[in-house]
Amino acid sequence: MDIKQAGSRPSEVGSPDYFTGTVRLDPVLSAPDPARMRAATVTFEPGARTAWHTHPLGQTLMVLSGAGLAQTEGGPVKPLRPGDTVWFAPGEKHWHGAVPDCAMTHIAIQEALDGKAVDWLEHVTDAQYNA
Repeated sequence: MDIKQAGSRPSEVGSPDYFTGTVRLDPVLSAPDPARMRAATVTFEPGARTAWHTHPLGQTLMVLSGAGLAQTEGGPVKPLRPGDTVWFAPGEKHWHGAVPDCAMTHIAIQEALDGKAVDWLEHVTDAQYNA
């Protein structure tokens, strides 16, 4: 058993290479090999969002608070509310983040394949975000 005490691991600021706006990541789980599970609580300030990205083994989001948006490539922008759960299939190109006037927090859960849990792509444009 390995217990991580609340507050024992520092928050991280989301890199501008992968996020637009202010984003904070708080680690939840990074299971040791051979397990592959990774999870973080992610807080997006109003208007903040991820870049387009994919996950080799998919991703689950559990929305905890606020109001958010998510989109898969070629699909409409969808609203996210507390209690919503979202599944992105392996390799599905997508983005997610907060609405323009309200923050959003979710737990992001994904598995790593050969040590890699995400493939980052180009930034979401303002036109895509506001669609």
